[in-house]
Amino acid sequence: MSAPAAYALQSLLDKMSNPDSDFRFMSLNDLLAMLTQNLSFSQTDPGTMSKLIDAVVKALDDANGEVQNLAVKCLGPLVLKVKENQIGPLIDRLATLSMTSQDPSIPSTALRTIITNLPRPHASPGMNLASIAALHQAHAAAPSTMARPEATQQAIQTSVTAVQKTLIPKLMILLKPDGGESGKATAGATLDSVDLLIETVRCFGSIMSGAEVERLQVAVMNLVQSERTSGVIKKRAVTALSLLCVYAPDELLSSFINHLIESFRAESKHVNPGRLRLLISVTGSLARGIPERFGPYLKTLCPFILSVVDGRDLENRDLGDEPDMEMDEVREVALVALESFQSCCTEEMKQFTDDLLNAGTVFLKYDPNYADPGDDDEEMGGTAGGDDDDGEFGGSDDDDTFEDDGNFSDEDDISWKVRRCAAKLLATVLATRAGDLIRGSGEGGGLAYKKVAPLLIDRFHEREENVRLEILATAIVLVKKTGEVADGTITCGPALSSAAGTMAPPPKKRRGSDASMMDTDMALEVPSVDEHGVRDSLFQLVPRLSKSVGKLLNNKSITLPTKQASIVLISAAVSVLHGKFESSLNIFINALVDAAGGGNALASGGNVVVASAPGGSAATATGASVRIEVLRLFSKIFDNHSLEAVEPYLAAAVPAVCAAVNETAYKVSFEALGTVASIAKLLTSPGAPAYAEHLKQLYQVIIKKVENADTDLEVREKAIVTMSILLGRTSGKAGTLSAESRRHALDVLLERLKNETTRASAARAIDNIARSAGDDGSISEEWVRKVVTELGAQLRKSNRSLRAASLVALESIASNPALLHQMDTASKSELVAVLTPLLVVGDMQLLALAIAVLRLMIINPNGITISFEVINGICNLVKFPLGSGLVLENLLSLVRTIGEEDKKGKRKLMEELLKKVGVTGDMSAVGKVIAQLLVCGGGDKGGFIVGVKDFVEEFETARDSGRKCLGLIVLGEIGLRMGKDFDVPPEKFLGQLGDDSDNVPIAAAVALGLAGAGNVDKFVPVIMKRLQDGNDSYLLVHSLKEIITHSSADSLKSYTNDMWNTLLSTAVTNDDAKAVAAECVGRLIILDPYSFLPELQKHMTSPQSVVRGLVISALRYTFTDTDTKYDELLRPTVVDFLDTMLQDSELDNRRLALTTLNSAATNKAHLLAGPGLERLLPRVYSESVIKPDLVREIQMGPFRHRIDDGLEVRKSAYETLYALLETSFHNIELDVYFSRVIAGIADDHDIRALANLMLAKLAVLAKEETARRLDSIADTIRKVLMEKPKENAVKQELERHAEGVRGVVKTALVVHREVGAERGGQKWRGFWDWICASWRELVTENSENEGK
Repeated sequence: MSAPAAYALQSLLDKMSNPDSDFRFMSLNDLLAMLTQNLSFSQTDPGTMSKLIDAVVKALDDANGEVQNLAVKCLGPLVLKVKENQIGPLIDRLATLSMTSQDPSIPSTALRTIITNLPRPHASPGMNLASIAALHQAHAAAPSTMARPEATQQAIQTSVTAVQKTLIPKLMILLKPDGGESGKATAGATLDSVDLLIETVRCFGSIMSGAEVERLQVAVMNLVQSERTSGVIKKRAVTALSLLCVYAPDELLSSFINHLIESFRAESKHVNPGRLRLLISVTGSLARGIPERFGPYLKTLCPFILSVVDGRDLENRDLGDEPDMEMDEVREVALVALESFQSCCTEEMKQFTDDLLNAGTVFLKYDPNYADPGDDDEEMGGTAGGDDDDGEFGGSDDDDTFEDDGNFSDEDDISWKVRRCAAKLLATVLATRAGDLIRGSGEGGGLAYKKVAPLLIDRFHEREENVRLEILATAIVLVKKTGEVADGTITCGPALSSAAGTMAPPPKKRRGSDASMMDTDMALEVPSVDEHGVRDSLFQLVPRLSKSVGKLLNNKSITLPTKQASIVLISAAVSVLHGKFESSLNIFINALVDAAGGGNALASGGNVVVASAPGGSAATATGASVRIEVLRLFSKIFDNHSLEAVEPYLAAAVPAVCAAVNETAYKVSFEALGTVASIAKLLTSPGAPAYAEHLKQLYQVIIKKVENADTDLEVREKAIVTMSILLGRTSGKAGTLSAESRRHALDVLLERLKNETTRASAARAIDNIARSAGDDGSISEEWVRKVVTELGAQLRKSNRSLRAASLVALESIASNPALLHQMDTASKSELVAVLTPLLVVGDMQLLALAIAVLRLMIINPNGITISFEVINGICNLVKFPLGSGLVLENLLSLVRTIGEEDKKGKRKLMEELLKKVGVTGDMSAVGKVIAQLLVCGGGDKGGFIVGVKDFVEEFETARDSGRKCLGLIVLGEIGLRMGKDFDVPPEKFLGQLGDDSDNVPIAAAVALGLAGAGNVDKFVPVIMKRLQDGNDSYLLVHSLKEIITHSSADSLKSYTNDMWNTLLSTAVTNDDAKAVAAECVGRLIILDPYSFLPELQKHMTSPQSVVRGLVISALRYTFTDTDTKYDELLRPTVVDFLDTMLQDSELDNRRLALTTLNSAATNKAHLLAGPGLERLLPRVYSESVIKPDLVREIQMGPFRHRIDDGLEVRKSAYETLYALLETSFHNIELDVYFSRVIAGIADDHDIRALANLMLAKLAVLAKEETARRLDSIADTIRKVLMEKPKENAVKQELERHAEGVRGVVKTALVVHREVGAERGGQKWRGFWDWICASWRELVTENSENEGK
């Protein structure tokens, strides 16, 4: 790192004092370039650096504005280059300039630039300098793969000292509203002063002492309470206050909030609207900034805010009374604050739900200057946003909270702001308390439908566009939450995000809001099934809803945003109710038809409005977007209503939709094709009459899009799929499509299959057609053969999705007898040739499909003989473990078909399996294939070179254990398939149980069980007698497992009781057999649940822990491979079973119980939903906590080792919590769940890995809940990252530590991306800055990996 030459700096200093402003500008520009380069100023003479600082500071007061701006830019990098003892004086000098300069904005901006660039500690609130030093030492000891902070501890200490000793005292003077100390004339507090404070707290708040924070709080409160302070400064001061509270100790925060409470009490006696508005704004800001710390104070603070909007002061008002503008501003701020309370502190606000609903409903209809027209049919308009000459919506209303309005005008009625805030408050309450408010024990549902929904519908006639759109947005929230509650599902993320694009309040730029209109993400709610008929509550409102929405859609003066929002509302209602609009369609269907066709319904006043959507997003309502929403609504109407209900409107709807398909706008055309598919399905539903004319119109518009090469690719692909739906649904139905049209469409699809851009879509379309094609001659042999050839050619392509689509289409063709008969031998052979290379273990999905198609090619008539290549492919497959999935199932089906259909092929295959594979293959797969081929090929009379006796001789005479095992497995599989015709006695297998090798006894036991499953009466008595005698219990339990697995309940009926008792006694006496015995017991329960479930419950209280452990494990096996009948039988007792298990006194049994619950959560989550899960979760949470009594230390020589006996149980608990997150998320109370996940991050390495995965999922699924816990997440992750490995740690421990760090950094990245970047407070932002500075390489690496 080189140093700048002294003469170069001197030359710059000379130019900076040049009278010519161009010279001064260029010198500063050169200095900036020099400062940003990798140059070291450490060797520069202190005098020269002092002159350089003086010159740059002097340039701040330059007459040329460009020179001033460049000087400000230079100060940022310059402060990192100057001597450490020069930082304090530089800050002092700029602070003095800020107080004395006629234009303090330039020195203030320069000072903020310096503060931003100063080295600072990335620490949490409340950390002292010693803690910061320890943090940096911990990071220095981290593995070398992590980036180290650039700033030294000495530089950080110097910066902290300069801020504490120099800047903060100056800030105390700058923040005085009257202009500072006596005898010193200053301009008083300015907006720049407050911004400087905010930047200082943001960068150095973590090192401020409680006394410093308190002094600054007092100064800011004095500033906002001063009558001389302008509204803009007060607004920024409120932000500064909330930021200071982030770093305030608990005692100071409590004192500050108590001061607010006392101020509220004083205001309740003598109301000062301006001061009251200020106090309420401060509480709302605190709720958004520190929700976890502020929440407990709401029980005292919230009643004061609620008293402002309880509506009592409106009771004595008469229409025509002069509105109280100041109180309207206070009401607006109060409603916004209540919305913040509800969204950020949901749990603490539960007790105030009724009061919030009352406030929202009272002020939703608050319009003192307008007589409510009620339900009149008069035209709406008023001051609709579309008629205003407005610009773009001006962002957050926070900016105008304290704006001085000046003189009133005709436009100064701000009651619309109150109504809009009331609507947003209701939306937030409905979203965060959906379950309690929508469900209700009485008729008509809960409060949401008794009190809120009717009012919302009545207010659809709202004269202000802004408010009307918020009301429609709230109604959409109610409808969608109704569906979630009814279905027992949950929608995560912003509650209003789906409405953001449709309910766009028009801009009110010249009517600047006087309150913070915070975009609120809605909290999550735990819904349940539709036990209280919440859909019925919505259905009862359908007539009123349709009438009100119909007025909006049929009114030509209503703007497009309102129409779009209305359409989305109806669409949501149709989705939730699954139709139910039969009697109401006539009210608005004509307007929808007109809009779909691009008619006059889209030509309304104000067709573009920007939305104030939650999360800061924005959307635009245009004619195209309205048409898209109309087409989506049409699709839902046609999908959810009967043909009789919509038949009267088809004559008008079909041409309108066809016109939309022909649109040049690809989004409209794409959506219209989806609507065409819905219409086609409806017109071709079972029992529907022939609608040839309508179908012809649909066909013509689709084929035009498919054939047109200029059509957008997405639209053309959609048209291809839609065409397949039309062709498939009309196949074999007379009076639908003409034969000529069908042939032409099939030829076009064949051409599309040959086109590189559309071949995947064409393959999927052919699959649809093949599934429904009938034997009516509509599909020619020539077309089938060409399609098969082309699909086979696609299998050679590298595109996996194309190959998968082609294989699925081929399977559909081959599975349809009408199409299979049209394939000749040549086309089948050609297809087999391209399928054979796919017979390799790799992509198991494609492999399973390829095997299935191969089998169909062998089936007669016209079945082909398998080639040597196919035989070789089968032999290669059985060399690898194939498990028990679809690949093995299809392979056995193929072998069965070969044995039954191909006389030459089966012999050649058997020969190759024995010669080329044999013992070198996977024993299980080879045994199954050989047995399947032998039995299905005719057995000993099938012409094979081997028979059953040969395999008996093989395991009796062979010396090689591998050959013995293969012979035994093959015989067992043969016995399973031959049943009672299998004449090998059980003694043959029993004789091999004592073999000296390791593998032969277990192979003999498995083979014995397989053969026994084929002939239960012959084998089971022999096995049971030997097992009861205590001989070979471990091996014979494996035999029983195979018998129980492969036998029916009827065949084992006379033996199940003996098996049950024997298995229990065997598990007690043989520890090695416990796991297999437990599986056997579980499968016995599945075979006869009526007999054995009561037995299971009885043994759960057995005094023998081994028996209890056995039945606990046994229950786990009953959660897989069982049907709904078993579920209904298990439902009344499963929670009791699990609850009893989780309370077992033995640690190992509790671990097994958690594993069983994990299985239940994965496979039978519906059995645990509701009160059952609420009962079991506390048990799981209890086991996830570190128990000190289970932690012990052992002495091994000079070393002490910490042993945690509860670690395995905790791992099982976290695995169970992870499974519940996957399957039962909507039934989990997230408060406790989150706390255990966060605690898991600081636990053992394996638990931390699970907790990282869970937290990453929660950041996506539960954004609002995650946002509320960002501070706790930051503290826990910071604690993990600050951990140092032991000095004598071995390589493995260092690798585990590095892996743990890498995992939590990746989790932090996910949380920041999903939630923290948008919703994170000051603490999270400081934590993220620390992560990025200290572990830059890991953050960059993970970011790049996610980008890929």
